[in-house]
This record gives sequence, structure tokens and C-alpha cells, in this order.
Amino acid sequence: MKARIAAVGDIHLGEDVRGKFRERLAGIEERADVLLLAGDLTRHGTVEEGKVVADELRDLPIPVVAVLGNHDYHSDAQDTITALLNDAGVTVLDDASTVLVCHGERLGIVGGKGFGGGFAGKCASEFGEPETKEFVRHTKDIAERWRIALKELQADHRVVLAHYSPVKDTLEGEPKEIYPFLGSYLLAEAVDAEGADLILHGHAHLGTEKGMTPGGIRVRNVALPVLGRAYGVYSLNGH
Repeated sequence: MKARIAAVGDIHLGEDVRGKFRERLAGIEERADVLLLAGDLTRHGTVEEGKVVADELRDLPIPVVAVLGNHDYHSDAQDTITALLNDAGVTVLDDASTVLVCHGERLGIVGGKGFGGGFAGKCASEFGEPETKEFVRHTKDIAERWRIALKELQADHRVVLAHYSPVKDTLEGEPKEIYPFLGSYLLAEAVDAEGADLILHGHAHLGTEKGMTPGGIRVRNVALPVLGRAYGVYSLNGH
């Protein structure tokens, strides 16, 4: 597929940087066909910060698809932030899918925040106190919604967009003690079960860009501090 996918997460915008992120997106239409945002668009999830993000992304010359991150939920204004982004022309996915046509082919995107729990051999289990069981069950529910969305998606190529990581490869550089709060292997299991061409996530600021699921699907950590640039550009043919 010829589609060029620009992606970045953890941009953490606030009023003090208004206009600056938009400046870094100048000419993006010459380098990419779509922009995917991997959550943590705001600092504290306030409505005011949501307005800044919406203004920075409004009327971009290419489609923009986003998921929210944990920071975007902090002030319990995630629904308002989503509405602001929708009004600005941004498609916000919450364990759902969308399809874009790029170069005559259908690019399907399944997106959602994801959640934590850890990775095979060192992960939380649905056992013990109700709070622990609820934590693990939340990730299981999200993974199942991703699996269903991928199964039902009618597209030529499929990308999964998330905030939390599905693999520990891209967490390398983060303290291992916090891996359970950075992602879950359950997310990778769901994607491997139905198949995808690429998984993009953020959240791990000290992590590593490149990884792979046990099933061989490429994973890229596109957190801004990891990329060190306004966005990365990825293709679905391995480049």
C-alpha cells in the first residue's frame, strides 16, 4: 500500500504553546496521507487544553484520527474533549474503527486508549480483591472490543492506534517496575488473533520506537519524546 502514515503521541498541549504545534505540522500533506495521534493530547485533560488541541488540528489538509490517553481523562472532561476534536474535524476512536480511502485502497484504523496490566509472566491476574479484578477485567474488555472491531473491519489494510503499549519491546528504557502501568500483552493477543499491518502507541516517554508482537506485527512507539521530532512517517510495506 502506498499510504504514508504520520503518527505522534504525547504532545501534551497547553495554552502556553498555542500555535507552536501547528507550525510543526506545516507541509505535512507533502509527506503523509493521514495523521494519527496516539493519546495524551493534553497535560491535565481540561476543557481549556482540549480547545487548544482542537485549534491546532483544525482544518489540516489531511485526515486526522486520534485516541485519548490517560492525561486526557484526568479531569473527567474526556467527553467534552472528544466533542471539541470532532467539531474540529478530528475522528476520535474509542475502541472503534474508521476507514479512509488512500491511493484507491481502504485503510482501516481500529483505535482505543488501551490499558495496563503487564506482560506474560509478569502481569496482574483477575484474582483477589475486587479492585484488582476490576483492573484486569477492564483491559480484557478493551482487548475484546479491539478483536471484534478488527474482525468486523472491511478494509484492504489495517492499523491499530492506541495509547498504552501491547508489547514490552517498545518500553525498553522505562523502569521495569512500571511496565504493568504502561501496557498489557492482552492487547497484542487481540490484534494477533485478527491480524493488522501495524500498531502505533505512545505513553512510554522513555521507551524505544520499534517492537513486534508475538505474531509478527510491527509495533511503533510514537511518543513525542521517543521520536524527537514532530511526527514519524510509516508505510505498510515495511519502510
